[in-house]
Amino acid sequence: MSHSGPFLSDIQKIRRRAREHIEQGAVTQNYGGDLKKAVDLLNEAVATELVCVLRYKYHAVMATGLASEGVKAEFAEHAREEAEHMDWLVERINQLGGKPNLNPEGLSMRAASEYVEGTTLVQMIREDLVAERVAVETYRDMVRYFADKDPTTRALLERILAKEEEHADDMASLLQLHGGTIDDTADHA
Repeated sequence: MSHSGPFLSDIQKIRRRAREHIEQGAVTQNYGGDLKKAVDLLNEAVATELVCVLRYKYHAVMATGLASEGVKAEFAEHAREEAEHMDWLVERINQLGGKPNLNPEGLSMRAASEYVEGTTLVQMIREDLVAERVAVETYRDMVRYFADKDPTTRALLERILAKEEEHADDMASLLQLHGGTIDDTADHA
């Protein structure tokens, strides 16, 4: 097997480095980012996802009215997907040698999104849309931050970002369908 190209010019050196610090698992010498900063950012995303799971689950239970059944199902589906995002993030934190922070103490302080319940179906949808818009913006910023420093984390965040954009679109459609308006003055940010 031929090893050509500038990045594989010294395969013996790469093989030797792979044996050094083997306890670091997937984190090798050429990891381009700041591991502590990466874990901190990912833990903030974990907190955001957990707050979103809790808010969506609350909305799925509390949505009432004739028009609410389809919306309740959408809320429940989004709760499941946000939980999946959280699972992916904590796994990545573990791969980076960090410790996922799932402690409920201080959760709302670590999360980018807020836990706002809303009392009507339209208010619930609006609050979920606001939270999705916050998630979209913060994930975009994180994708830019990780860029070439950590392509694996960047790819994970891009995958989550695409789903968050879909969630925002779903909530915007539901808001319009149920007579609400998309009005940024209602944001709590």
